[in-house]
Amino acid sequence: MQFISTRGQAPSVSFTEALLMGLEPDGGLAVPATIPTITANVLEDWRSLDYAALAAAVIGLFATDIPKADLRAIVSAAYGADRFPTPVVALKPLDGVVPGLTLVGLSEGPTMAFKDLAMQFLGQAIPYVLARDGKVLNILGATSGDTGSAAEHAFRGQEGVSVFMLSPVGRMSDVQRAQMYSLADPNIHNIAVDGVFDDCQALVKALSNDAAFKAEHSLGAVNSINIGRIVAQAVYYVWAWLRASDGVAAEERAPFHVDVVVPSGNFGNIYAGHLAKSMGLPIRRLILATNENNVLDDLFASGIYRPRSAAETLATSSPSMDISRASNLERFVWQLLGPEEFVSRWASLEETGSLDLTDRLRDMHEEFGFVSGTSTHKDRLASIARVHAEAGALIDPHTADGITVALRHMEQGYPTLVMETALAAKFAETVEEALGEAPEPPMFVRELLGKEQHVIEIPNSEDELRALIRRSALHRG
Repeated sequence: MQFISTRGQAPSVSFTEALLMGLEPDGGLAVPATIPTITANVLEDWRSLDYAALAAAVIGLFATDIPKADLRAIVSAAYGADRFPTPVVALKPLDGVVPGLTLVGLSEGPTMAFKDLAMQFLGQAIPYVLARDGKVLNILGATSGDTGSAAEHAFRGQEGVSVFMLSPVGRMSDVQRAQMYSLADPNIHNIAVDGVFDDCQALVKALSNDAAFKAEHSLGAVNSINIGRIVAQAVYYVWAWLRASDGVAAEERAPFHVDVVVPSGNFGNIYAGHLAKSMGLPIRRLILATNENNVLDDLFASGIYRPRSAAETLATSSPSMDISRASNLERFVWQLLGPEEFVSRWASLEETGSLDLTDRLRDMHEEFGFVSGTSTHKDRLASIARVHAEAGALIDPHTADGITVALRHMEQGYPTLVMETALAAKFAETVEEALGEAPEPPMFVRELLGKEQHVIEIPNSEDELRALIRRSALHRG
């Protein structure tokens, strides 16, 4: 399996090469040169696998340059009992709210967020590749809340890897900050930027697009621009469909389609669902849920993609989705338009600040199955309260955005899976506002909040970030 750049000006690379690369040399994102196919027979063969074995099977379709025995060892370590409970991802029916509504529990990992599922894979796969090839990697990333802690907990203490994680000052929850800033491992560097997430992301892209600086300091990325994360996330879409269809008669499984609702800010998680759907997984619709920073909802409603400035990006009670420029959208638009047309039309986004895809709006809906909706703070509170009252479950505000949009778009006869984003304990203040009382936080959360925190604050400055990396980056030899 080879991977090519959306911009079309970089040589094709293997999976492990793409894993260390982050952005392609031409500034594009890695995409599979061909998309493997999942047939109904293959799905039935996979039905009895546990999560780690399924991960080896799905990721193995892309990671063809990793020997199968090595890949099995990597996923066994990533999804072991010391990191996730059995069965790793559990489906939780919410029939008390609406029959056919199910929560896909993605947040039982080390940092209580869905991003652990892909990041723990990278935390094993990347050190494996570095040791095999005699390399080091300085991971440069930006987080609006959950990516940073998931990355840092996956790579803390790992040989040959340092993590430089940018986060916006004052834009994360107390638990999100504590999960990151309480780490004292020497290979973890927390950097708080005076700005919003999009400013952090712009700094990462600026340094990643500087080929000389990137090569000199062995920079890579593990946020959702890393194709390894996308591939690892596709696993739980397959797992969720298999578990949702376990009770369906065998002769009815082939046409058994589900709708999947995904809270989305950077378009990475839902792109992984799109990849699984493109491979043949029976997903009927991908329902994208945004918060008040609803650039993506505007796109799928109107056909116009118009990113907003930092000043226009609102601070909301679902902060991990406070994003107004979705990095992974490039991958989908590349597929939507085709490689040749993509290059010229994507350039118009850089020149004018918007991209007109109204001529492809029907394709987005009918061919690719995208639907979208916006949720507000009031909606989040109502959904948290309703799910607690009617199903006895606690959900976080991002998942509440998903529930809100799911309830608007559900159609009878089609099971609807809502991808959980995080555990409610990470956002206790909003949950308390919704329920009128604060749930008792787990002991480990109380201990976490009491730990000393370590963070460096910098202005929104490329020069400041470059200087910091020069001082602290790992180098070969």
